[in-house]
Amino acid sequence: MSGAAPPARHLVHGMGMAMEAPTWPVITADEAEAVLALFPEAGRVERLCWHSPRPFSAATLVAAECGDFVLKRHHSRLRSVAALVEEHAFIAHLRSAGLTVPEVLASAEGVTAVSHGDWTYELHRKAPGLDLYRDRQSWTPFLSAGHAHAAGVALARLHQAACGFTAGERGAWPLVSSLTILPAHDPIAAAEAYVAARPALEEFLAGKPWRAELARLFAALADGLADLLERQPRLWTHNDWHPSNILWSEDGTASAIFDFGLAAPTCALHDLATAIERTAIPWLELAGGSAADVETALAILAGYRSVIALTEDDVAGVLRLLPLIHIEFALSEADYFAGIVGDDAQAQVAWQDYLVDHADWFLGPEGRTFLRDLASGASS
Repeated sequence: MSGAAPPARHLVHGMGMAMEAPTWPVITADEAEAVLALFPEAGRVERLCWHSPRPFSAATLVAAECGDFVLKRHHSRLRSVAALVEEHAFIAHLRSAGLTVPEVLASAEGVTAVSHGDWTYELHRKAPGLDLYRDRQSWTPFLSAGHAHAAGVALARLHQAACGFTAGERGAWPLVSSLTILPAHDPIAAAEAYVAARPALEEFLAGKPWRAELARLFAALADGLADLLERQPRLWTHNDWHPSNILWSEDGTASAIFDFGLAAPTCALHDLATAIERTAIPWLELAGGSAADVETALAILAGYRSVIALTEDDVAGVLRLLPLIHIEFALSEADYFAGIVGDDAQAQVAWQDYLVDHADWFLGPEGRTFLRDLASGASS
């Protein structure tokens, strides 16, 4: 085996634009060899080609006898075997419906996730396409309006493929999206139930006026959302739609979709609003003067509409969801940092900077202008 040495100083994406030392150590060549030995379809490891800069797990691109594979390692408190099986069932359904997603390999014992000590592993065959965004921060913009349009097309096709997948709610794993608070007619009670199911998050929020903060945001931004969401068909969705979770063809279309770690039953409008919120608003660079990009949002909508028709009410629903679409994932991030990592400072960033400040941005002049221009452009 050659080319197997890990980078001397591997860095990962932080909560801002800076690169940081990883929370989780890189996967070593010996470690990869031991894990791939459990998956006979992969063959022996030849070399490790690349280590992912994403911060919440460790991943490496492995060249092996039978092809190229992505090996991912999670802390078992973040993703147990049971948690990964939930994701893998959804991926298998999408593949059976004709969507191009990575093949999840099964071990010699027929399981798609294996555990060893504190770690849980999964192995995916590399999907076809160019990984154009692999070194870019997750929540950064598309390189072109064409990519944004193609992403909208791909999201609609994913929603078509997801129809018929009827698995229930996911467990209360950290770093998983969900849709339980915004559909509730008493969202504070729903938020209290969400927090109570996550002891580390509950302890982190103790002593903070978090109920009052959420009540303020819901009063300003959530009027009518529960009624809107009651009318939406439940659908398993991706919930992390940004350009670095897409592989690309030479012609600028999406060739494959990956990273289903946040997938869960929500609804199509929730997923579409998430895609716009993650890519059209440069959250990591707003303080430096970067502006929200209405054209990106409109391109995503146009691509989506070229596959699935959206009514005026659907578009209005996306706009209504945008200011609060991040609420449950931000709480989940705070739970991850407070519980698994034990970093209350980063949990505070997830709570204040991501949850509260992102919602407040939509109440300010830039956010109101973005929503107004998006509504105008989507109706023209």
